[in-house]
Amino acid sequence: MTISLAEAERLISSVFEHNGVDAPAAASVARALTQSEAAGQSGHGLRRVPAYVKQVQSGKVDGRAKPLPSRPRPGILAIDACHGFAYPALDLAVNMLPAIVREQGIALAAINRSHHAGVMALTVERFAEQGLVAMMFANAPAAMAPWGGKTPLYGTNPIAFGVPVAGSDPLVIDLALSKVARGKVMAASQKNASIPDDWAFDADGNPTTDASEALKGTMAPAGGAKGAALALMVEVLAAGLTGANFSYQASSLFDEHGPAPSLGQMIIAIDPEATAGGGATERIAALAAEMAREEGVRLPGRRGRGLRRTALEAGLTIEEDVMAAITALR
Repeated sequence: MTISLAEAERLISSVFEHNGVDAPAAASVARALTQSEAAGQSGHGLRRVPAYVKQVQSGKVDGRAKPLPSRPRPGILAIDACHGFAYPALDLAVNMLPAIVREQGIALAAINRSHHAGVMALTVERFAEQGLVAMMFANAPAAMAPWGGKTPLYGTNPIAFGVPVAGSDPLVIDLALSKVARGKVMAASQKNASIPDDWAFDADGNPTTDASEALKGTMAPAGGAKGAALALMVEVLAAGLTGANFSYQASSLFDEHGPAPSLGQMIIAIDPEATAGGGATERIAALAAEMAREEGVRLPGRRGRGLRRTALEAGLTIEEDVMAAITALR
């Protein structure tokens, strides 16, 4: 069925409120999942609703949690997500960090005791829309092995980057350090669909096209050894420096079993006018224009933004099985 983005947000928010999530947190989660769906990222979108709700019901996620900010140093915003959803903590970072960045030139938000970070492009884009450059790092439950191993140790550990462009939409990069995001494998498993044989390995370390077996095994790192090394870097930034659980200590984001995942996120934001002496966004616009001169070049972030614009105008098409699973939770 097709419904408007506003209707989708109201529906999802009402489902979470009905299942014990405070209204502000429910609205934050509903907005993030709906925008993810609209951006074409269904693995991080509405298919997550049943798993999220089950985690609230079991106590794995605290639906009443309110993120707590503190300022341990002038350039650092520390946020305790208090085992609630990540999205309210990310909203708090988006609201509080820019003022600190404009004072200091650069600042970071360190979030701990958190949950699924979702589509991080949507977070860094919000900083870019305020004229700031932003980098974001997040760890996730263990799904990738160190290079040469077959025991999961790192998460898919995504990296996102957003930069403002004078007179145009921001440039936004969002990538998991696995060959594909694990959410795509989860979506394939729910649909009983096969996956390409270079996406993941089964529990024995063999390439597999079976999405269910892939979820029991490990994801293939992007770029082989280089991707595995970058996953370690993200693990240090997102967990080692925030006090969050390391990926191998975190429980699954896909089910209601076990303790809170207690994951971490780090956002580093920079005021480009503090480093370039003025005109930075115009320089980035010139770079983007040079990229676009060649036919076939697609500027990063523009596709997802375009899909969201289309969804805003035409509505969001939701698959029947997804809608049925959501409405059953009301």
